[in-house]
Amino acid sequence: MVFKTRDQAGNITTYKDAKRYYWLIAYASSSVTLFTVALYAYTLATATLFIPLIYFFIVIPGLDALIGEDPYNPPDDVLAQMAEDPYYSRLVRWLVPYAWINLFAGVWLVGTYDLPLWLIALFAFGKGLFGSGTIMLAHELGHKTNKTDQWLAKLALAVVGYGHFCIEHNRGHHVHVATPEDPASARMGESIYAFALREIPGAFVRGWQNEKARLNRKNLGTFSLQNDILQGYAITLIVFAICTVLFGWKVLFLLVIQSVVAWYGLTQANYVEHYGLLRQKDENGKYERCQPRHSWNTNHIFSNLSTFHLQRHSDHHANPLRPYQTLRNFPDLPSLPSGYPGCFALAAIPSLWYKTMDPKVLEWAGGDINKTNRVDGYEPMGVSAANTC
Repeated sequence: MVFKTRDQAGNITTYKDAKRYYWLIAYASSSVTLFTVALYAYTLATATLFIPLIYFFIVIPGLDALIGEDPYNPPDDVLAQMAEDPYYSRLVRWLVPYAWINLFAGVWLVGTYDLPLWLIALFAFGKGLFGSGTIMLAHELGHKTNKTDQWLAKLALAVVGYGHFCIEHNRGHHVHVATPEDPASARMGESIYAFALREIPGAFVRGWQNEKARLNRKNLGTFSLQNDILQGYAITLIVFAICTVLFGWKVLFLLVIQSVVAWYGLTQANYVEHYGLLRQKDENGKYERCQPRHSWNTNHIFSNLSTFHLQRHSDHHANPLRPYQTLRNFPDLPSLPSGYPGCFALAAIPSLWYKTMDPKVLEWAGGDINKTNRVDGYEPMGVSAANTC
């Protein structure tokens, strides 16, 4: 697909989107659960249920390292044309029903075969890693202003029972990002596990408060049918209940584990996206406007194609309404050492994460530790005292 624009002087700008059909890689990644279910049904081999874990933690980081980073940036002159091309939005929309197909495939597997609980838990864990991808779909769709995309975002979140996400993300996280007030921005010296205990309940509380305030402004009760959060959770409860009645209690075991793992997957993303970064206050005590430098970016090709440019997070926070196909990378952005799956594995071992990322945070802050968002009294790892101010 070639996009063309003409400026006032008559000069033509031409841009060919080399990644136009590579976005279908997101469908390949979303097919891992379905492929695993089909392969197990055909072979009855226990090893097949390890496939989601292998793909997420080995295949994706390996391809990121092998293929490298993404050199393509759409020029400013064609951004509007690319944003209006319906092909890109359809790719995201069609993945929402596919997410439900994946859910029901897992339910069928557990409800049909006599699997031990440990194997169900292992499969549910791997499935939950890709379940977090449905939250990624909701992230893209939830930033749109039309009712169709907003409802599709709600349906995506219902797959993993995280109905408050879009409310919290749009009205909370984007307002307070890279500040100590944001439960979804990790502090330097805060482990992923401590962050999860703060972020997951904190995000729910803030999302609920924001939705309550919205309804109050409309003179509606908090527990009304217009409550967007309750609508999403109602879908989850109804579907999960029906699946449990039809296929038995082991299915509920699967659904709960995959949902909790998906929540944790989002928490991992939030953790690596803003670790240690801090927006400064002006003379009036107000935080500066969010800029690209307030988010960690990663431009690795394969994982970015799998997540619709979620990892070009710097441009997203600076321009939250910009659709995924038009997000750009810049050479001076704070950069993560790998795509998200590789960073999640690194963050799972806090000492390795600190040694890798603390020097990057200090470099970003110009060596001034007071310009970072950190745990009180924390001394950065991998950085000599002479390098801090």
